[in-house]
Amino acid sequence: MGSATTYLIVGASLAGAKAAQTLREEGFAGRIVLVGEENERPYERPPLSKGYLLGKAEREEIYVHPPQWYAEHDVDLRLGITVTGVDPAVHEVTFVDGSRLAYGKLLLTTGSSPRRLPVPGADLAGVLYLRRLEDSNRIKETFGAASRIAVIGAGWIGLETAAAARTAGVEVTVLETAELPLLRVLGREAAQVFADLHTGHGVDLRCGVQVAEITGTGGQASGVLLADGSRIDADAVIVGVGITPNTQLADAAGLDVENGIRVDAHLRSSHPDIYAAGDVANAFHPRLGKHIRVEHWANALHQPQVAAKAMLGQDATYDRLPYFFTDQYDLGMEYTGYVEPGGYDEVVFRGNTSTREFIAFWLAHGRVLAGMNVNVWDITDPIRALVTSGQAVDARKLADTDVPLDRLLDHPTRTD
Repeated sequence: MGSATTYLIVGASLAGAKAAQTLREEGFAGRIVLVGEENERPYERPPLSKGYLLGKAEREEIYVHPPQWYAEHDVDLRLGITVTGVDPAVHEVTFVDGSRLAYGKLLLTTGSSPRRLPVPGADLAGVLYLRRLEDSNRIKETFGAASRIAVIGAGWIGLETAAAARTAGVEVTVLETAELPLLRVLGREAAQVFADLHTGHGVDLRCGVQVAEITGTGGQASGVLLADGSRIDADAVIVGVGITPNTQLADAAGLDVENGIRVDAHLRSSHPDIYAAGDVANAFHPRLGKHIRVEHWANALHQPQVAAKAMLGQDATYDRLPYFFTDQYDLGMEYTGYVEPGGYDEVVFRGNTSTREFIAFWLAHGRVLAGMNVNVWDITDPIRALVTSGQAVDARKLADTDVPLDRLLDHPTRTD
């Protein structure tokens, strides 16, 4: 079988597995090679900070496909292998052992890596990051052995691990540079809900602080020193200060890279036979009219389906609204839409924020940019319709629980 009929996917992740699945479902009969650095077959990452970390989901539940699926669908799954280079001119990749593989088309689903904390002591034992299955296992073991932990960073990963630790009976201190958790993502109005949630569950939440050092004894982390001189004792430290897209291969190959691999609405990079999807892709979004990079599960699930179809010559574009969810204690949340930091002029709440059963809407010039439903379910379709309509809405009616959301639009539009 020639290289032209070999479609190579680098990154044996949810995105990589879904791309391989879509290629087969769309009738591609050529060779599919799916390569991953980890020794685990493709799995989903949300359970690593949610159900699996809490012990509510079994290990087998996190995998995208059962083990036999890859052989049954003639997908050459190669695990524990690192690709060290891509040569677009000759359509070839190089592996760490020096071997090469020619391809007709290439999809990069290389994902992202946790951003490291640049302070003294960051390399001590007991300083933990969460990205891979082995990380989740290590943190789960830590919950069983530790009596107190410090979490640096009050983003989604930080808060979800903090909630899991408290649920496991561990004392938790969360350290955040901003004034509130999730401030950059949600804005002050909605971020306060998550601050109250965690303090209400016994978390020592310290915002507006700077970490100066992770202290240790005998090579083991024992706490955190803040810039103001205060110390937090901890048996382990979990760091969640963001992620960085894994663009090294794209950079070296000369592809356009800017906050990820820049791709068009078809997920095609600056080279016509190389595509990217998932965390690593900074994709042009037709509805928003700009490039965005979204670090959430829904992109890793849906983007590769579009990429695979585009690789097959279909006119497929990715225009789904960003979507993500979280589960913390008794709070479940879904968020639909896209708002840049400071990119709204009003937040409208519908429901009761004190009991944490509400919907929050972010508006600009009367238009709904995004909606977040908290402990209110089966409502994402109407929220999506409000966002995609582009119509201005009456904020008073938007806040009124007696007015159905679908009555707010003059002309309902297609969602996704």
